[in-house]
Amino acid sequence: MAAAGARSLLDRAFDAIRWVAEAWALVGGLLLVAVVLVNAVSLAGNILLSQPVPGDFEIVEVGVAVAIFAFLPYCQLTDANVTADIFTAGANRFWQSVFVLVASAIALGFSVILLWRMWFGLLDFRTYEEVTTIYQFPLWIAYLPILASLALLVLASLVTLVEAARGRPELSIAVPRGSE
Repeated sequence: MAAAGARSLLDRAFDAIRWVAEAWALVGGLLLVAVVLVNAVSLAGNILLSQPVPGDFEIVEVGVAVAIFAFLPYCQLTDANVTADIFTAGANRFWQSVFVLVASAIALGFSVILLWRMWFGLLDFRTYEEVTTIYQFPLWIAYLPILASLALLVLASLVTLVEAARGRPELSIAVPRGSE
């Protein structure tokens, strides 16, 4: 009975991680839309008034970087990462499950390494007070949502690893709960 309750608690935690990853990806998408709008306004201003938005490339650089990292946890949970299926398509179900398990373990390892190293990147940018050229925007601030994305990626990778170990790698945001 306790095991069923613990498993249920784990499933609820995984559902919460999925929800947060999906919401975070939507925030990343909204940020990307904002970046595109800044680009469009800058281009229109340049063409019509010979006045582009100053520092538009800085906004694009920071905005796109933050947005890309925001998508990573969602991509991990929905198995939307780039894969080389040509090598595994002919494998039987057992070997495909093994490959999913190994890929999830590798994703967890890389996400931990990325989080660890980006933390030190944040500390360096904060220590040396590096800023963008035109807006003088402190670059370390962009690391905050990136680190949040990477922490969520660690959790998403852990979810996919546990589900692959359970033999349920098909569970993701893309599959409605209850249809398993």
